[in-house]
Amino acid sequence: MALDALLEEYEARRAKALAGGGAEKYAKRKAAGIWNARERIAYLADRGSFIESGLFGSSGVYPEQADETQTDGKLAGYGRINGRDVCLVVNDFTVKGASTSATNSKKIAHMRRTATERGMPLVVIGESTGARLPDAMGSRGMGMLLGNDITQFRRTRETPMCAAAFGPAFGSSTWLMCQSDFAVMQKGATMAVSSPRLVSMALGEKVDTEELGGWRLHAEITGLADQVADTEEQVFDAIKTFLSYLPSHHMEAPPDAPVPAGSGADMDKVFSILPDSRTQVYDMRKVIRCIVDKDTMVELKPRFGKSAVTTLARLGGKSVGVVANNPLHRGGALDADACRKIVDFLVLCDSFNVPILLLVDTPGFQIGTDAERAGAPGKIMNFMNAMTLVTVPRLSVIVRKSYGRAYVCMGGGRHSDDVAAWPTAEVSFMSPEFATKIVHGVGVGEPGFDEALAKIRQGADVWGLASVYAAQAVIRPEQTRDYLIRMLDVYKLRITRGVGQHLMRTWPTSY
Repeated sequence: MALDALLEEYEARRAKALAGGGAEKYAKRKAAGIWNARERIAYLADRGSFIESGLFGSSGVYPEQADETQTDGKLAGYGRINGRDVCLVVNDFTVKGASTSATNSKKIAHMRRTATERGMPLVVIGESTGARLPDAMGSRGMGMLLGNDITQFRRTRETPMCAAAFGPAFGSSTWLMCQSDFAVMQKGATMAVSSPRLVSMALGEKVDTEELGGWRLHAEITGLADQVADTEEQVFDAIKTFLSYLPSHHMEAPPDAPVPAGSGADMDKVFSILPDSRTQVYDMRKVIRCIVDKDTMVELKPRFGKSAVTTLARLGGKSVGVVANNPLHRGGALDADACRKIVDFLVLCDSFNVPILLLVDTPGFQIGTDAERAGAPGKIMNFMNAMTLVTVPRLSVIVRKSYGRAYVCMGGGRHSDDVAAWPTAEVSFMSPEFATKIVHGVGVGEPGFDEALAKIRQGADVWGLASVYAAQAVIRPEQTRDYLIRMLDVYKLRITRGVGQHLMRTWPTSY
């Protein structure tokens, strides 16, 4: 029967498409400990939940290559992650190096459009060589491949977007990593505009792959990687965990979670984390761990802008975004990288209705020629601007120092809905040591310095701030967790059911 023949053809075509680049290439990857695209989907998506879109896609420019461009090198479809619907794009490096073509670009565009219009997170898994040659060469190739979808690189943050980079991740893999809300690299991956081979040809010199776009570069220098991981399992677990803190789309509140046993058990010890000396450093992350629900910290960009900490967490079972100064690095002084890191995080939280908690201990902004060359004034003003645009609840706790313009950026005054302070808080226009030199003309170690410093410090203590109602509460350190949980309830967005105004939803993703 004709129908039987058609069904046989269907099964043959389906088997060929599912075979990707072929058994030999898959075996070579397996021997190297590298997962293939469908294994990645199987781990990431809930069992049996993946429905593929575009299984029979192939090269549209060269139809004669249909037999060697199964799925056109990118798998797309719909699955569930921990019961939540998501859109997925996973590159299949065994097919033309997952190079970008007209057909697979349409797949990506369709997944992005569906995710945005239907309120689902988008997850893209990158491992690719860049644009497909010779498809993209010449005016015909350019006309078919580029510029045909005006929304391709529009980022308006209606739904969370996650991206991962494995192995060589050039071209579209890099672009999508830079656009995402959460970007994670496996160690050994390379994320760059062009491959080392092309760069070497262009520059006439050998280019080191790690220096060009390795994980250390993007975790520590560019800040484009939010997290790095050793294994493929860790990469996908990180994506699953990140998504669990966010809503599926920007018009709903983040999901609540049970409060883990033992949460808050160390609050009676939190004050002991602070050194006796106001100038001695400590790790603010220890304070955060005491305050938030047990084992719920998910730190973003931990190796970048290290004088600031930006971490998702839960407090009383509710998602919060914690922005904190970390005196362990630069004494907590905010440099240009730390400012950018914080702004990126504010944009994420405000776009997806995550309340923000600020823990403050900073001597101000980094100053000097290095700071100016890094564009510190512009980064500081971006920080200021972002704080005025936040529409989710903001709670600030001044732990120790809060000096100068950083006082405002870190939630001082009306830049928070509620400002609380520990008795150890000290607020002034500048460091008391510097102010003593300017006001009294004596410096550290000079006669009369200690007496003059004491006078300056007396005017900077927390009680002056409380007396003018610039701090709504002075609290004992061990009360911090309970106080914040209560204030999250007080300031929740009742009228809009937890949804903010998203005034920063078009903020640049990588500036």
